[in-house]
Amino acid sequence: MLIWFLPVFLTFLMIGLPVFFGLLAAPGILLWLNGQERDITLLYRNVYNGMDSFPLMAIPFFMLAGELMNKGGITMRLVEFSQALMGHLRGGLAHVNILSSMLFAGLSGSAVADTSALGSMLIPAMEKQGYTRKFAAAITAASSVIGPIIPPSGIMIIYAYVMGESVAALFLAGIVPGVMVGVGLMLMVKFMADKYDFPIASRKSTWAERGQASLKAFFPLLTPVIILGGILAGVFTPTEAAAVAVAYALFIGLFVLRTLKPHEIPGVLNRAGITSAVVLLLVGAAMAFKTVVSLSYAPQIMADFVLSLTENPLLLLFLINLLLFIVGMFLDAGPAIIILGPILGPIFLELGVDPIHFAIIMSVNLTIGLATPPMGLVLFVAASVSKERVETISKAILPFLAVEIAVIFLITYIPALSMTIPRLTGFAN
Repeated sequence: MLIWFLPVFLTFLMIGLPVFFGLLAAPGILLWLNGQERDITLLYRNVYNGMDSFPLMAIPFFMLAGELMNKGGITMRLVEFSQALMGHLRGGLAHVNILSSMLFAGLSGSAVADTSALGSMLIPAMEKQGYTRKFAAAITAASSVIGPIIPPSGIMIIYAYVMGESVAALFLAGIVPGVMVGVGLMLMVKFMADKYDFPIASRKSTWAERGQASLKAFFPLLTPVIILGGILAGVFTPTEAAAVAVAYALFIGLFVLRTLKPHEIPGVLNRAGITSAVVLLLVGAAMAFKTVVSLSYAPQIMADFVLSLTENPLLLLFLINLLLFIVGMFLDAGPAIIILGPILGPIFLELGVDPIHFAIIMSVNLTIGLATPPMGLVLFVAASVSKERVETISKAILPFLAVEIAVIFLITYIPALSMTIPRLTGFAN
């Protein structure tokens, strides 16, 4: 009977119950109906146990670092740097939007923060230059998914925690896929710019102007170097790296750039605390949900079912990508990873797929789900920032989603794209 937990959970989602309560109510009701009252106690105890983890402390620290940098005006410096490099191209502001997202990804690792911070600046600017509001919102939402792919990434921290993988290996494996998504989106913008005669944002910057913009962006761009460099050199763990990122963001905001004021810090802490609480509650509930997954023998049942379809790893990867894409339409990436990771991961491990490779496939696919209609979270954030309807943005984003889906299949069937850097640095076999 416990195997019905997933349909019950999906039913709760469809009637509008928040994900946190659905993750606890669905298995709780079924355990009660099954006469397993002791396991109900275990279920709710695991909500706290799921959050009580040192590695997970990296998530609120990275969110706080992103908030500090955003409030300190660092986002504006990244946009100015991007415009100095690419503003002279046709469709320049769209290119600037994408490049800014790639740079911002190295600071916060959050698609929502990216959409909110960059969208509030670039969507009105693009509209003034003659772009439609729906296009500006769509390119902002599409490029924001780069945030959790290029390290640091909250989603990859969650995956590593649930599946027992190396955070450093996942971070390194995400670099090339993240760059591929950005370059793919730029190629699509170039095609559309030539076809629809998009405006040029600004004249070509001189080398002196580019040098000045680079100096302004130097300290923000040093953040991912410090994070990844410290982790790879063994100076600190990923969690400690997140704390170092907060200290660095605070230091450069208050004392170096002097763009962050002391009276703004309580508001920053409040916003970061609320966002972190939401994420950690979801993680705790999903870890409790995972308890019932193991009690129901769902992984074994799912494995038997999947392997009964075919034992060809290439075909199975295609089917799993299709499944993950559909799941990403309705479920946030974090809970989806915690629920499906323990079910799907062992299947592909048995078939000889490298666990880091599968982790990247799953993480990238579900991350792109954040921009996928009908329930993509960043679509709603982009709609809120742009005052455009979600349905309109959903139509405008389709060409960019096609590019991102193509990247998913490239990294699925060409493992070297994501695995070369981890292998060269000794973090993968």
